[in-house]
Amino acid sequence: MDLRALRCFVAVAEEGHFGRAATRLHLAQPPLSRRIRDLEADLACRLFERIPTGARLTAAGEVLLPEARDLLARAERARELVRAAESVREVVLGTVAGAGLEAGADALAVLRATRPGLRVRLHEAPMTDPTGGLRERRVDLALTRLPFDTSGLTIRQLGTEPLVAAVPADDPLAGRPRLHVSELAGRPRFRLPAGTDARWRTYWLAADEDTPGPVVTSAEECLHAVVWDGVTGLLPAGAARRHARPGIAFVPVDGHPPSRVVLAHRADATERLVDAVADALADAHAARANGSARPGDRLAARAPR
Repeated sequence: MDLRALRCFVAVAEEGHFGRAATRLHLAQPPLSRRIRDLEADLACRLFERIPTGARLTAAGEVLLPEARDLLARAERARELVRAAESVREVVLGTVAGAGLEAGADALAVLRATRPGLRVRLHEAPMTDPTGGLRERRVDLALTRLPFDTSGLTIRQLGTEPLVAAVPADDPLAGRPRLHVSELAGRPRFRLPAGTDARWRTYWLAADEDTPGPVVTSAEECLHAVVWDGVTGLLPAGAARRHARPGIAFVPVDGHPPSRVVLAHRADATERLVDAVADALADAHAARANGSARPGDRLAARAPR
């Protein structure tokens, strides 16, 4: 049954008058009467008798009234349950090597305004897992970097980020304004463990697999290796801001492809709230790249009312 027609029916039954029911429902009387007629046609019976003081229920109407109230109550309960389920939904966002985090505050501001009940929990994945935890289903969405094996994943590129070489502060390269990746040849590097995605390892090592150096699993271990082992290695340019400290210099690198920052999620998982978080991050990243002062305009425009 049409719930709108049932609401009209209950209002007329409780008010005993079509005009008062129309006022209660903030509805003109002709469309109210039309919905009652449509309901009567659907049920093949009359629900009201016209009387001098308004309208009263027929025997069929008396039977329908408690059922209609019950149906409307259950419909409202279903609506509340669905809203409650969305209001406590948590989206887990995996992050790898600081990818795209600069846009996080802008995206969060938009989500708080458009999805006030949505929680976004951050999971910082080790550098050994470029999927950010997607394969193990630890996260719903990942901010990460290419290249790595993307089979079974849906990828959305956000932009690129240049690389820097992390070198000891007393190294001759530390004072250079820039360097070419070939100038790091032959130097010990920090390396990723065996078993890490092959394309990912090759990209960040940018050297032969047998290049000597300590094995690391996090950005902190990379920096520790530079200070204590005197090695060097490649990191995203943002590391110069996030991890600046005495004993380490970050020198921009030429001759190596920039890091491609992407959003990733499992291809077999499509959830509206995960899409909302992805859209907010993409909008915020694009706004920062374009110098926009209103990163949330496009997302806010399509937010639920």
